[in-house]
Amino acid sequence: MSLSWFEAAFDALPDPRTGNAKRHDLLELLVIALTAAVCGAESCSDFADFAVDREGLFGAFLRLKNGVPSHDTFSRVFRLLDPEAFARCFTRFVEALGAAGEGVIAIDGKTLRRSFDDAARGNPLAVVTAFASSTRLVIGQRRFRAADGDSEILAARALLTCLDLGGRLVTADAIHCQNETAELILARGGDYLLRLKANRPALHKEVAAYFADAETLAGLPTAVTTDAEHGRIETRRGWVSHDLDWLRGAKTSCAELVLLPQRACLGVIESTVECRGKRTTTRHYHVSSRPLEASAYLQAARAHWSIENGLHWLLDVVFDEDRARNRKDHGPENLAILRKLALNVLQPARPGISIRRKRKRSGWSNDFARSILGQMR
Repeated sequence: MSLSWFEAAFDALPDPRTGNAKRHDLLELLVIALTAAVCGAESCSDFADFAVDREGLFGAFLRLKNGVPSHDTFSRVFRLLDPEAFARCFTRFVEALGAAGEGVIAIDGKTLRRSFDDAARGNPLAVVTAFASSTRLVIGQRRFRAADGDSEILAARALLTCLDLGGRLVTADAIHCQNETAELILARGGDYLLRLKANRPALHKEVAAYFADAETLAGLPTAVTTDAEHGRIETRRGWVSHDLDWLRGAKTSCAELVLLPQRACLGVIESTVECRGKRTTTRHYHVSSRPLEASAYLQAARAHWSIENGLHWLLDVVFDEDRARNRKDHGPENLAILRKLALNVLQPARPGISIRRKRKRSGWSNDFARSILGQMR
């Protein structure tokens, strides 16, 4: 395995160590940690044990001049690494791995539940992630802590500023249905599809009333999808409206209505779920700067939720992220980035095999691990 690709992405990463603490090469240490994470390791102790047990594997492409790093060395490095610099290297790594793909970029936040520090009275770390739904790759991450005056909204804007959004459709939950966020997405060359809820009360009220009229719905383009699995049947029907003049017209009851910039269509999805004899129906509203057809609207809204089962679920269930207990300094944020690096390596390799099986088989077999890591050329 050649490390030229990995070197190109991470060679400029500043080494926070000094003196004798630099006896292990930083790049080699990161390669070991990433390989260990791909193969099932979940903590700095795991990284050190894996390095000892698989020294023969690493000896094929690393120098290991001073042997393999200890648990304390891994812990110290991830505590001290500048997470912003590490995130920039992450971006270069993703660009080398392959284009994020056209289509939907889903933005969503997640809290690392066990990253709180009781002794320091620190709140758990939360991160906003950008996820390319078509390739199932993480393309960026930004941290925030409410106790430090941060918010998910500001973190998402900072993340979007770093991304190439040209031609992409950015989807996000209602918390991000903000004019400033919409303007930023448009300025970066993208379009937005934002969930509309009661945090925009005037607009939400008008849109809900508009789509509540049966005569209005009858005249709008519509599309339907149905999913059936595990005894649960979900039918989604979507309607879109491209005629938005009424928002400024006599139909509107709120004279002070604040509208999102360059809005091109409104949409509603009526979701009906039948499970164990029970039937529930809910409605979700969206506003978009792209004039979507009904089928494309349903597809894009559905793609947004891929961040839940294609990222958050995998991190919690397969990588055990919710129980990760690293809490000191920059450790939680840097290890969250490392897990996403490992997931990005695993996603495109050996298609047809689940991420869980890929990690297990990589841990059991050097040959299988090489087939996964062989992308890093």
